[in-house]
Amino acid sequence: MTATHLALAVDIGGTFTDVVVLDQETGRFHAHKELTTPDNPARGVVSGIARLFAREGLAYAAVGRVVHATTLFTNALIERRGARTGLITTAGFRDTLEIGHERKYELYDLHLPLPEPLVRRSLRQEAVERMGPDGSADVPLDAASLQDAAARLVAQGIESLAVVFLHAYANPAHEQQAARILAQRHPGLPVSLSSEVAPQIREYDRTSTTVANAYIKPLADAYLGRLSADLRDLGLHAPLFMMLSNGGLTHLDEARRVPVQLLESGPAAGALAAAVFGARSGLRDLLAFDMGGTTAKLCVVQDGEPLIAHRFEAGRERRFTRGSGLPLAISTVELIEIGAGGGSIARLDALGLLKVGPRSAGSEPGPACYARGGSAPTVTDANLLLGLLDAEGFAGGTMRLDAGAAERAVGDLAGAGGLATAAAASGIHAVVNETMAAAARVHVAEHGRDARDFALLVTGGGGPLHGCEVARRLGIRRIVCPPAAGVASALGMLLAPARVDRVATLARPLDRIAPEALEAAFRRLEEEAGAVVAATVGKDAPREAHRSADMRFAGQGYEIVAALPPGPFGADAHAVLREGFLAAYDGIFSRRPPVHGIEVVNIRVSVSAAPPGHALAPEVEPRPAAATERRLRLEGSLASVPVFQRRSLAPGMRLDGPALVEDGMSTLVLPSGARAEMEAGGNLVVTLPEFAPAPLAPEHAA
Repeated sequence: MTATHLALAVDIGGTFTDVVVLDQETGRFHAHKELTTPDNPARGVVSGIARLFAREGLAYAAVGRVVHATTLFTNALIERRGARTGLITTAGFRDTLEIGHERKYELYDLHLPLPEPLVRRSLRQEAVERMGPDGSADVPLDAASLQDAAARLVAQGIESLAVVFLHAYANPAHEQQAARILAQRHPGLPVSLSSEVAPQIREYDRTSTTVANAYIKPLADAYLGRLSADLRDLGLHAPLFMMLSNGGLTHLDEARRVPVQLLESGPAAGALAAAVFGARSGLRDLLAFDMGGTTAKLCVVQDGEPLIAHRFEAGRERRFTRGSGLPLAISTVELIEIGAGGGSIARLDALGLLKVGPRSAGSEPGPACYARGGSAPTVTDANLLLGLLDAEGFAGGTMRLDAGAAERAVGDLAGAGGLATAAAASGIHAVVNETMAAAARVHVAEHGRDARDFALLVTGGGGPLHGCEVARRLGIRRIVCPPAAGVASALGMLLAPARVDRVATLARPLDRIAPEALEAAFRRLEEEAGAVVAATVGKDAPREAHRSADMRFAGQGYEIVAALPPGPFGADAHAVLREGFLAAYDGIFSRRPPVHGIEVVNIRVSVSAAPPGHALAPEVEPRPAAATERRLRLEGSLASVPVFQRRSLAPGMRLDGPALVEDGMSTLVLPSGARAEMEAGGNLVVTLPEFAPAPLAPEHAA
């Protein structure tokens, strides 16, 4: 056994902080859930690690790497809790953030709410300079105007600065010159350059992304610095890596430089875990459904890979409406987030109809049954009253649930609606299931697919709890529950490759790009990305490079991302790109316009390297425990059903519903008529009947 054979993962969610330790030589892992500490998230991380290591008798010195994902930065962006940020841009472009795309996301709404810019107009200043779209310096940078602009912003108390000059993606020289001047005049001021954060065409998107990076940069730097120090004080001296929004990993310095890449790091880990565990069951087309304490996430995994988008919107005014948020030009796992989690609060609307979410009780005070001061009825309270949760063993036994408090909270809601408490609890359970299923239908349809073509892989504390019912509503018959489903996102981080994406703008007709220049541009991006990957996993780790390009027919206003074969490209480069683009276009639209010219807008490179480690080993008790029983109430009926401990299920064992399967971190609800089989790889695969009845409806009510 090597000296540093352990890998540690920490995933901070809105309600719980998940901690997982993996033995990379044996494949065994240990997990712990700690309530998130919003006032100081690092405190919850350190506490969770200390408890897990003490409980399992592990040594900090045996940890070789620490991987971390968090939603802290995206929450800060959405809740507008970032730094006081200034912007210096090219003279005449001060109002780019206000003008935006000059289009409405709802054409006929006369009172359309638009996202407020992160930088108000008084904190935007201009500098005299002008770079042409071909990279030529039309107007040299006037250093005096830059210094005056910076001085005015500093006098107003800015804590971070974004520099976005026109066409800096074509030539970053002016921005780099500005950075040197600002470092001399204001050495302690964090500066974000658009040529480093988002070196691609389209001024509004590039400006919005760079400003967002500057907005969260001081917060990210302070948090990551404090966390690193706290981990060292604990005795952990292993390198700290961060999960990126695209599902890859990067080292701490890169994360501090461009923290906007971390915005969707937590959900990305769950999608990555889904792809890994789905492959164990021979499934390559999956809907990854992760339901935590605050939100539920859904991601399409197609042909074994989560779908990746190269544009993301933060803080949407309308959750499911594209164009209503702040555009960010970052690579991210393409998913939807639904305000439906264990802490989602139930209420009656103005018409007396039952609604659940998106407001959440979070971890402070949390659901009423947490007995931490919460009094609002939540999904977790309802599930406890329905008998789906073990009050004594919740979250791995780290906390005891108060059924009396849940009864009072749901009872108050029931009284207001003229319902029995049991009926209100059943209603909460049903409404949140339909909320998630409805969002999933839309998301899958937007990709031109039918949900019935997929299997549903359930993770998170609530995914197994609600997964079979969500699947039934979607017409899905196969559900996959992986080992340690409640902490699968954290586990996924330990299986994730180091990955770095790079992009460069060409914005030229394909036939006007010399093949050798095209290959040189791809090679430069691969070298830049490869250097970051090497700093993350070591220069000797085997690496893979994937190429793609944003292309369109001449005259079109938008482009599509076309996958390309690996290089190098030679004299046939034009034919290779044309073939890749036409294949991608036909796959989306099934027909082509009567245009022959093709334009290359951006080229992209993704370089990845797999982490070291042994395949996960399924946990099976040497002496299987006998099933116990629990009385459940759903759809107004009572029934006693068997409760199995997951560790007691040997490979090949089959279960018939109704039943519950508990593993400490989550509970799988197996409805009537369903059959589950434990596979050798550790997945518990559920098959629903063709016409599934309501969940857990017994033949004879007790």
